[in-house]
Amino acid sequence: MIILGVILLIIGFVTGISILWTIGIILLVIGAILWLLGALGHAVGGRRHYY
Repeated sequence: MIILGVILLIIGFVTGISILWTIGIILLVIGAILWLLGALGHAVGGRRHYY
């Protein structure tokens, strides 16, 4: 999810499409939150680790 967010950010920045930029930021933030929760040991979506 983090990688997809970064890809959408880059594509949105290069092409100037603002919706891709917005979706990329949202995916990046959600992915970082899930990764952080998984790294702290909290179960995310029934999984102990979120990759």
